[in-house]
Amino acid sequence: MKISLGARLLAEFLGTAFLLMVIVGSGIMGERLSGGNTAIALLANSLATGCGLYVLISALMPVSGAHLNPVVTLTEALSGRMPWGDAASYVAAQFFGAYAGVAAANIMFELPTFFLSRRERSGTGVWFSEFVATFGLIAVIQLCGLFQPRSIPAAVAAYITAAYWFTASTSFANPAVTLGRSASNTFAGIRLADAPGFVAAQLLGALAATALLYRARRAATPDATSASARNA
Repeated sequence: MKISLGARLLAEFLGTAFLLMVIVGSGIMGERLSGGNTAIALLANSLATGCGLYVLISALMPVSGAHLNPVVTLTEALSGRMPWGDAASYVAAQFFGAYAGVAAANIMFELPTFFLSRRERSGTGVWFSEFVATFGLIAVIQLCGLFQPRSIPAAVAAYITAAYWFTASTSFANPAVTLGRSASNTFAGIRLADAPGFVAAQLLGALAATALLYRARRAATPDATSASARNA
C-alpha cells in the first residue's frame, strides 16, 4: 500500500514531537524526583527515551520509516532510497515536531512554553561524543536495515539508551532534538550557542558512517536479492 506524503509527514511530525516530550518530560520528572542525584535523573531520562524510541519506531516505521531525525533522512536521500524533495519535507516536519514536543513538555510541567536553556554543553570531548554517537546510530540503522529490518526498533532504542552513558554528551545524535532541547532550560536542555557544534558533529558522523557502509551495502544487496529469489 502506497502511503501519501502528507500521511508520512504527519507521522514524522507527531513522532518527533512525542520523542521530544519523552526526552524533555522525563528529564524534568527525573530531576524533580532524584533529590539532586544526577545519576538517577540520567538513568530515568535514558530509560524513558529508550522505551519511547522503541514504541515510536515500532508504530511509525510502516507509515513513514520512523526517521524522527534529520540525519537519518539525509542518509536515506544520500543512499538513493528517498527523493530529495521528500527528504526536505521530512526534515521540516521533524523540526516543527521537535519544537511542538518541547512546548508540550514544558506546558505539562507548568513551565514557560519556550525558554532558552542555559545548560552548557561544549568542548572537544562533547563534540567528538556527538560524532561517535551519530556514527554509531546510522551504522546500527543501516546494518539492521540490510540484514535484520525487524530488529531496528529494539536496536535503535538499546543503542541510544547505552549511548546516554558511554558518551560525554549523553548522545543527542539528532539535529532536531538538539535545537528543540535548546528551548527548555531543564535537565535535558542545551544552550543555543552550543547547538551548532553538536549539529556539525552529528552531520559529520552521519556522513562518515554512510560513506563507510556504502560499499558494504552495495556488496551485500545482490546476495540479499539472490537469497530472496531462492526462498521465493
